[in-house]
Amino acid sequence: MKTFLAGAITMASLIVGLLFLRFFRKSRDRLFAIFAVAFWVLSLHWIGLAIAQPNDETRHYFYLFRLAAFLLILWAIIDKNRASRKSP
Repeated sequence: MKTFLAGAITMASLIVGLLFLRFFRKSRDRLFAIFAVAFWVLSLHWIGLAIAQPNDETRHYFYLFRLAAFLLILWAIIDKNRASRKSP
């Protein structure tokens, strides 16, 4: 059951990444491109957990993918706010 749910979450993350890529192509806003990459990194996290099925001692290494995705999202938000301050 865990593998099935991890697969569903992986698929959802990939689709959300594709939606953000579509928004990026329409608007050319870098925020959407970074969000797309962040969601694809989250899908790598779930793929890794589903395939490796690590025990409790090594599970935290897979959360580095999640940390990277959230840092990308944070960077995208900060970058968007800085860009809006520069241009009047």
